Amino acid sequence: MKTDIEISQDSDIEPIEKIAQKLNLSRSQIELYGDYKAKVKLPIKNQNTKRKLILMTSINPTAAGEGKTTVTIGLGDALNRLKYKTAIALREPSLGPVMGIKGGATGGGHAQVIPMEDINLHFTGDLHALTEANDTLSALIDNHIHHGNQLNLDPRRITWKRVVDINDRELRHAVIGLGGPTSGVPREDGFNITVASELMAILCLSNNLMDLKQKVSKILIGYTYDRKPVTVKDLGVTGAITLLLKDAIKPNLVQTLEHTPTFVHGGPFANIAHGCNSILATNAALNTADYAITEAGFGSDLGGEKFMDITSKKLGKYPDAVVIVATVRALKLNGGMNKNDLNYENTGALKRGADNLAHHIHSMQQYGKPVIVAINRFTSDTDKEINLLEEYINQLDVKSYETNVWSKGGAGAEQLAKAVVAACDRPSQFKPLYHDSDSIMDKLNAIVKNIYGGDGVELSYKAKRQIKQLEKLGWDKLPLCIAKTQYSLTDNAKLLGNPKHFKIHVRGIEPKLGAGFIVILTGKVLTMPGLPSHPAALDMDIDKNGKIKGLF
Repeated sequence: MKTDIEISQDSDIEPIEKIAQKLNLSRSQIELYGDYKAKVKLPIKNQNTKRKLILMTSINPTAAGEGKTTVTIGLGDALNRLKYKTAIALREPSLGPVMGIKGGATGGGHAQVIPMEDINLHFTGDLHALTEANDTLSALIDNHIHHGNQLNLDPRRITWKRVVDINDRELRHAVIGLGGPTSGVPREDGFNITVASELMAILCLSNNLMDLKQKVSKILIGYTYDRKPVTVKDLGVTGAITLLLKDAIKPNLVQTLEHTPTFVHGGPFANIAHGCNSILATNAALNTADYAITEAGFGSDLGGEKFMDITSKKLGKYPDAVVIVATVRALKLNGGMNKNDLNYENTGALKRGADNLAHHIHSMQQYGKPVIVAINRFTSDTDKEINLLEEYINQLDVKSYETNVWSKGGAGAEQLAKAVVAACDRPSQFKPLYHDSDSIMDKLNAIVKNIYGGDGVELSYKAKRQIKQLEKLGWDKLPLCIAKTQYSLTDNAKLLGNPKHFKIHVRGIEPKLGAGFIVILTGKVLTMPGLPSHPAALDMDIDKNGKIKGLF
């Protein structure tokens, strides 16, 4: 059986100009990055009035695999097979999971975006541009302090961190400025992974370059000795940081194995950031195709909720339909089955684990939009298990459709595609979970109780102080971006399934004024992940001809 990379390398890839033509984008509207990648120049004008938006989300991710990106790509290919003009919008991969354990973000089997190696390794340089812009700002902050500190910045209260796009636990906490008077002012610092940076969020939530520039100016970099906030605008470097992102802000255009146009742009993690591709990419899909498919990271409790409560407001459009991806394997794991035994039939574990799916369905239904379940079938799934899961879902008054896109590509999702088209035409009214004008505690409780199924929140002493400070400064009327483990509805990664009677523990709160939201740090979630005991990098290689192996 071929690996994902072997399928990708053996595929028939079309020149990117031909893919652009499918969206009525002229040669003058694209900037080529080789033969098979391009950036699309802004603005991308609206060419149609249909503009149907489909949000792809899933149950909580597990080691068993869900294949949300794979189903997203397969659905796009299926819609195009059925002669519906469709474009896909996905996030860019981070080198952290690529070299670590999760893998890339280009799908799998016969439902992939290509060129797979390029997309997973550096692509068009967007993440590098973000890293350089972020760390340029860090250098300018420390340089300002070194040369007299006219802004009276307190080195102990610098909130801006450096970043690198790889999982590096050694950099979570650091002391910088050692080496004497010529090497700067010593202070504590630390690194986040690039995809958790505020600049990544700003890139993904900006409508154009000048909107990005305005957001950059609002970034909070720290506080003075008398505890007054200091922003990038105060430092006087808004223009310098913005110009480093002048190309990164343009959406990237690639294709699937079946040549469906795909915009891959922006890559925030959904557990520690807002988890959605750029609104520019999603708008590009909406403006050039009749059906736009966009994917939110991890489960509906993270990326799904954040798309509805953060991204959609900036996008100016809510989904016309929501698809939740689930697998028998993942649900059996949620039902208590050992991950080494998932190839064996176990209807009891499946029934117990299906409660996790039921919770995600209920969570998304609260927004008032049609919800459909895509059952991503694995070869080890038995007919009995599939039938049981379909019956369970039918009892919830929701339609489910078996998909086989890994092995069949778009042909394996045609029934799902037809159902999605019908759902998009169904009249629906979006229902907000909360209003930005609500208090921080009211917004927190709305998410915890309605999306996670918890009883409420417990605040650390530090978090309580931070809420009072946000209220005093008038920063409390922003949406919330909760950083939480992706593996559980709770903040404890080991509590699988559909736990009850729990509280979410909030240890800290960080205002992201440029991005326009408040980050809520819960449990033990980290903004700089670490590599596993056997990182994927150990299995990768390249030969003298430049052919890569081991990249999934």
